[in-house]
Amino acid sequence: MSDDITKIINELHIYEKKLLKELEKDENITPDKIAENTGMDIKSVMSAAGSLASKDIIIMEKDVEEHFQLTSDGALFADEGLPERRVINVLKEKKQIPMKDLMGAAGLQKFEVNIAMGWLVRKNWAKIDKGVISITEKGENAFNNLGSDEELLSILKIKHIINPFELPNNLLKGLNELKNRKNLLKDTKKVDHSFKLTPLGSKILETGITIKEQATQLTHEQLESGEYEKLSYRPYDINAESPNIFPGKMHPLRKIIEEIRDIFLNMGFTESDGDILNSAFWNFDSLFQPQDHAAREMQDTFYVKNPARVDLPDEELVERVARTHEDGGETSSEGWGYKWDVEVAKQSVLRTHTTGISTKYLESHEPPFKMFSVGRVFRRETINYKHLPEFHQVEGVVAGENINFQNLLGILREFYKKLGFTQVRFRPAYFPYTYLSIETEVFFEEKDSWIELGGAGMFRPEVLKPLGIDTPALAFGLGIERLAMLRYDINDIRMLYKSDIKWLRELPLDKGIKLD
Repeated sequence: MSDDITKIINELHIYEKKLLKELEKDENITPDKIAENTGMDIKSVMSAAGSLASKDIIIMEKDVEEHFQLTSDGALFADEGLPERRVINVLKEKKQIPMKDLMGAAGLQKFEVNIAMGWLVRKNWAKIDKGVISITEKGENAFNNLGSDEELLSILKIKHIINPFELPNNLLKGLNELKNRKNLLKDTKKVDHSFKLTPLGSKILETGITIKEQATQLTHEQLESGEYEKLSYRPYDINAESPNIFPGKMHPLRKIIEEIRDIFLNMGFTESDGDILNSAFWNFDSLFQPQDHAAREMQDTFYVKNPARVDLPDEELVERVARTHEDGGETSSEGWGYKWDVEVAKQSVLRTHTTGISTKYLESHEPPFKMFSVGRVFRRETINYKHLPEFHQVEGVVAGENINFQNLLGILREFYKKLGFTQVRFRPAYFPYTYLSIETEVFFEEKDSWIELGGAGMFRPEVLKPLGIDTPALAFGLGIERLAMLRYDINDIRMLYKSDIKWLRELPLDKGIKLD
């Protein structure tokens, strides 16, 4: 035990030792007296006391003494009476009075009228009906009986200051009422601290404390001259608890987005971007999605009222897309066999996917190229643990003479491998704008299951031909939030947007998907 006491003493700061020495002389000494005797400032005394208390060497006790006195507004009400009392004095004779006459009749200032009305109703002294104030039975009884708040105002007018601990219960009620009013009372608190030795503190003093200046910082000269060898140093406990530090860091969803961007940029892709507000032409029609397709319904898509219509690109492109929808145009397709409506194509929508960025890029660039985009998309989803009305997608397109379906599978395997998934498989799927079409699944070890993460396929000629592309093009899309849910092991997609500070702080900076 003596070794433990010695270790504790050696690790005490010099300020802590000085405080203990003062308590050894007088256990009833005040912090101010300790500061005066030791030459420490009061802040250092209290800091040392807090440190000693955390080590169970002393007990800190706090005594709070509270006093109340009148403000200038409070003194005014003490002299002239509370606003509701002045109204009651008028109603004593008249019984009722129009609200418009209240200021003149009761001698109230403009700001006091609302105060009076509120407290008359609160105290049930009067009622208001159709602009007329009428006294109640309780108001009649209040003529000759001061309320506890009024009694306290009278006492404060004479005594100027009161201690709530000295008040009887009926006046404490009045104090609470006055405290509920704005700017009537000034609250002054005086806090006194006292210290008491614990059994551990007493044993430390019995063992003995030597106060000796200790080096906390070494200079170049002390190191060079060897003087540092003669100095006394305070031992440090390397096992002592330290405060948790929460440095700023990237949001986990943003972190995944940046990781995906880096992967595609390192694979030689060019990044593109587009507008959140799009025409139905780019969002649907350019992708050979028929104008009566279910995805265009109000229950699936956000249509914008202002602007309700947006401009379309050049007429030749619009005409080629229209013909492809109607009869297949320059492709071998028969199209959808309906009359294409340009007004439907002009509808203004919040983009439901980022694929519109791909078709715009295809129309404005000559192959070969590799392009990707990351953006927020919007759908009329019911909010639950796995759906949100807005989320992020990453979209990619590769176009060139020799591009084929095997290239698509290879690019996807490489992309998911760089994300940490080594087991990837594909299964057939259907999308209106690609053929062949697939959905990509990855094996997630921690859940011991295959999980679908995105769709892909070869763009159909009905998409490429109107855009002026004569070479094959592949496309793929990935929902980023689903990937984030896997990476951070969360079962509710809303967690990514809740700003749960505890979860964000505790999430490791290097959290990643576990490799095989």
